Amino acid sequence: MLELTPQQISILERLIAGGFAITPFPLYANAIGVQRGECAALLVPAAHAPLAMQGEPCYLLKGNLAVAVIRQGKKMYVWKKEAVEATPQREAELSNFRQDLLNLLESPPGRSPGAPPLNPL
Repeated sequence: MLELTPQQISILERLIAGGFAITPFPLYANAIGVQRGECAALLVPAAHAPLAMQGEPCYLLKGNLAVAVIRQGKKMYVWKKEAVEATPQREAELSNFRQDLLNLLESPPGRSPGAPPLNPL
């Protein structure tokens, strides 16, 4: 189990408020799983940030992180023997998930992502 700093806990609270769920992935016990819809990512402490994505977000198949592969000229998401095509809708969902997650990870504490810049005095 990871010991989290107050800053990391604050980020996780921001993610939850932003519609993400904290989801354990037993195969990745040293990472924090976050999920929204059919997309998920793994977060780990990083040298440059309290939490950062480990690798790229994934599409979920049966609750497991799927891998993107090319089969017969088509991009597919695969986990074991399960596979689904990377449709434009799935690709858009994954892209939105990634961008929203990055925005929340990078937003300063106490500020909502997308909030207008502060006016200097």
